Amino acid sequence: MAVLVDLRLGCSPERSCADLLEDADLQVFLLCGDRFRDKPLTFPTSGGRTHVLDRGSTSESLYQLKQTVDRLDLSEIRVLTSPRGREELSHYQRLLFTNLYTFDYTVTPEEGIECPSGTGSAHTDSPGQKIEAEVSAFVQQLPGLKGDVRVLKSPLIPDCFGHGFSTRTGGVSYIPTLSSMNLFCSSRRRDPVAVVTENRRRLAVHAGFHPLPLRMVKVNHASDVWVLGTAEPESYDALVTDQTGVVLAAPGADCMPILFSDPVKKVIGAAHAGWKGTLMGVATATVNAMVTEFGSRASDIVVAVGPSVGVCCFTLDQEHALEFRHIHTDCVPDPESAKPHVDIRLANRVLLQKGGVLPERIHDNSVTDRPSVTPCTSCHPEDFFSHVRDGLNFGTQVGFLWIKEAEEQTGPLGST
Repeated sequence: MAVLVDLRLGCSPERSCADLLEDADLQVFLLCGDRFRDKPLTFPTSGGRTHVLDRGSTSESLYQLKQTVDRLDLSEIRVLTSPRGREELSHYQRLLFTNLYTFDYTVTPEEGIECPSGTGSAHTDSPGQKIEAEVSAFVQQLPGLKGDVRVLKSPLIPDCFGHGFSTRTGGVSYIPTLSSMNLFCSSRRRDPVAVVTENRRRLAVHAGFHPLPLRMVKVNHASDVWVLGTAEPESYDALVTDQTGVVLAAPGADCMPILFSDPVKKVIGAAHAGWKGTLMGVATATVNAMVTEFGSRASDIVVAVGPSVGVCCFTLDQEHALEFRHIHTDCVPDPESAKPHVDIRLANRVLLQKGGVLPERIHDNSVTDRPSVTPCTSCHPEDFFSHVRDGLNFGTQVGFLWIKEAEEQTGPLGST
């Protein structure tokens, strides 16, 4: 267990830590703030179990705490602080940690520290807003890891749309399986909202859609499609719109992020297609929504299938694998195996073509005369996240797409 002692608001380090240092199972962290800036704390190292957090800001100090507890594979944190300290630290906890970590607060009165007088403008930011701004400024100055931000783009998608598929480089996530451009925050993993938000900001700046809002699919491994402008469902695996000023995004970490664009009606869609969603027809459901809601013709729609697990690396139990043979026998090359390989990309191509999308308007791994946008995620650990390869603590990349405003367009409408 880790113990965080908040010394910023008057607690005595000797009184707070005397008993803690006798427990050999505890890692003790002393949060000093400005109080000991001019006279640094001298404290017994206790065999490396005492850590002084005296970085330039509280954000930086607590990020140092997080990095250390992650390295030690700890998730329980006991906090000794004041009432005011608890209020502040709870904001930092929300931004810099996830629900995987448990915080147990012990609150004691402040010693010898005067409270603010309360004078000043009635329009000043709240403590939470100030902390959000501080944390945001801190993560923005973190160095990018694993190289520069890099995205894959399909030359098939017309210039009237902006789009791309993210890779794992250029972000600030440091957990090995999440490093570095992880774009999804989960309560079951260690990448916090501040880090994921910064990764999304860096992607947006690089790809050219900052500061447009990113609408991410709320995955349910099914085939529900949300039409923007209608009531938002609790979960959905695809979304479609004809609106400008918003970026659609679908996540993937073996599952396929699929992008749909109609240059005639200026309609876009994004879908998340795993093996379950593929069997339920999420790709054709997205096409159907574009047709019924916005008057698209399936033959006008261009589809790009992003990085995803290839048939080389993806297997299912025989019962579920054989369901894909009903789509096309080539989807399961070894049906007699106890764990047959399954080609979920081929399955989606077959279903899209049955739904009216022209074969030449689908960009997937079968296309060899254009730069690839559909490499196998499991086979390329330096470039992509993979659930199959990395297990439950996997990162997430996305496919993203937006309708450009007229001044953004660099080519004729519908050009390829």
